[in-house]
Amino acid sequence: MTGRPTRRTALLTALGAGAAAALPAATAHAAGGKPTPPVAVTDQKSRRVLVLDSRLPWESPDAVRWAFSPEGDERYADLEPEASWTYVDEAKARRRRGRTYLLTTASFGFAAVVEVPTGRRYWAGALAGGTDTVNPHSIELLPDGNVAVAGSTGDTIRLYTASQGPASDTYAEYRFSDAHGLQWDNRRRVLWAIGHDELIALRVGGTAAAPTLTRVHTAALPHPEGRSASGHDLSPVVGRPGRLWVTTGYGVFQYDIAGRAFREDYAGAAQISRRSVKAVSDVRGSGRVVTTVPEPGLEKSWWTTTVSAHNPEGAYVLPDGGIYKARWWVPESR
Repeated sequence: MTGRPTRRTALLTALGAGAAAALPAATAHAAGGKPTPPVAVTDQKSRRVLVLDSRLPWESPDAVRWAFSPEGDERYADLEPEASWTYVDEAKARRRRGRTYLLTTASFGFAAVVEVPTGRRYWAGALAGGTDTVNPHSIELLPDGNVAVAGSTGDTIRLYTASQGPASDTYAEYRFSDAHGLQWDNRRRVLWAIGHDELIALRVGGTAAAPTLTRVHTAALPHPEGRSASGHDLSPVVGRPGRLWVTTGYGVFQYDIAGRAFREDYAGAAQISRRSVKAVSDVRGSGRVVTTVPEPGLEKSWWTTTVSAHNPEGAYVLPDGGIYKARWWVPESR
């Protein structure tokens, strides 16, 4: 006897269809005209990146605006995604030369820049295998078309010559302890990176085919006395240019680049700043912020089913999910 499909089954069925569906305009509007973009989440349980409508309950199949997984896609078969796509841990939206891209990584080695909505491979690589573990944790697209990847276990920032082809495996490397987050700064033309105890800026030199990386700025991360900071996430404060969102094991800060100081003077800090925040981003205009923190009692200690919203407070819930990071789906231009 066949019963009625569960909400989870209906949602997963929609995800399969969503991968081929066109993604609507990045920003919709709620009452009052404030922007309410979709939210991109890394759902490690379903092994997909999901772009979900922030205006709808996420248990509804209609909430899925687009989804990506390389598994079963011949364009990514050479990367063996059945293994390398384990624990998807990053999802960012970027815009370059009239095209929108998903930037994504997974802990077992997968890293890619994926055209939306076609799923076409702009660039992709498998950065780990056997005992040579890199653990990709974040990724960034540069204006020249090259791609930077942060490897936390590998203590490395690699700048791949993606401008030279979709499978280019040539890279410049900068060694950086527990590299976790990356963010390109269009104004200052530097690549920001966060690691174990430091926030740094790297200048990109050389050519697109033979790039170099040189450290030009260092800031020690805030941390309790006698403990390491455990730097984690890095993103722009879009509502306050000249600042970066920075998360550590102990709180959420805004780094004032010109003032060279970590600030906690932002709206909603009392609710936003807490331990173990895995991702943070805001929306220009409304000041709305989303964050993720681990939820007790799930299969993995770093998973959550809930994306917290702030300014005002709220939440989005993905039933039976295993979310690691979540970001507003608003493509940054490159």
